Amino acid sequence: MSYQKIIDKIKEQIQQHIYLGASLALYDGKWQEFYLGEATSHHKTKAGLVYDLASVSKVVGVGTLIIFLVQEGKLNLDARFQSYYPDFQDPSVTVRQLLTHTSGIDPFIPNRNHLNDSELKRAIHQVTVKADKSFHYTDINFILLGFLLEKIYGQSLNHILQEHVFDLFGMVKTSFGPVRNAVPTAKNIPIGTVHDPKAQILGVHTGSAGLFSTLKDLEVFTSHYLKDDFAAVLTQDYAFSDKKRSLAWDLQGDWLLHTGYTGTFVLINIQEQRAAVFLSNRTYEKDERAQWILDRDELIGVIKQALLESYSSKISSN
Repeated sequence: MSYQKIIDKIKEQIQQHIYLGASLALYDGKWQEFYLGEATSHHKTKAGLVYDLASVSKVVGVGTLIIFLVQEGKLNLDARFQSYYPDFQDPSVTVRQLLTHTSGIDPFIPNRNHLNDSELKRAIHQVTVKADKSFHYTDINFILLGFLLEKIYGQSLNHILQEHVFDLFGMVKTSFGPVRNAVPTAKNIPIGTVHDPKAQILGVHTGSAGLFSTLKDLEVFTSHYLKDDFAAVLTQDYAFSDKKRSLAWDLQGDWLLHTGYTGTFVLINIQEQRAAVFLSNRTYEKDERAQWILDRDELIGVIKQALLESYSSKISSN
């Protein structure tokens, strides 16, 4: 199946200097990989590159393990989060609300970037929670879920995720940073150091960001969502709010989606067995977030359409 429309759109965005290059994997019954443009000037994108996943970390790590625990009956979606994690000061927040970004948490923390890890953790425990439970995406939701996992397992998050997600799935190149020879994300951040400011402070205790991975490992990860029983129930709305959300994932019709600030996303359609993994370091040359969201969403639309066309053509030929 030709995916020329997708390739043309990525080449167009590279020419528009939206990002230098990208690693792309598409699934329509088998994986196909594409390497376009450059990782940095004069260094072509190629197989095996390690990328800072940014918020895609939420689903690759904490989100997946929390889903396991919910399905095993070890966590109740509608239980008060405080009943599992008493250090959190507000009794109104539930596990479901954290997973679907409907907790009402106000993420503003005064002087955040000047706090050390213990000060930041204490501030997160005391964060303001509003009565409005409409959708509001914030890293704090998943940082708290990461703290919960550390309490449950009695280990730091890096060891927990290694044993219960990465080793289980067979992901051999996924870990917290720092990572040697990773694709750089900004000229003022050392190569292999996480881009996210809260993850820079909290390190391996960050549930919202901080993971590095490769295209191949994310193909392995995505394949488990396509094939394993645990994911079959994720294509329903768990948010009960103004925006449909799955557990940890954005829900767009039959598509599960999660994006990352550095220029990454994973897109999965379990019903039609289609998926895409897109990795870039779009923050390296410039960081125009509002414009990036428009450009990213346009690309996601092209990918969805092309994958659905390939699904339709396969059905008609059978």
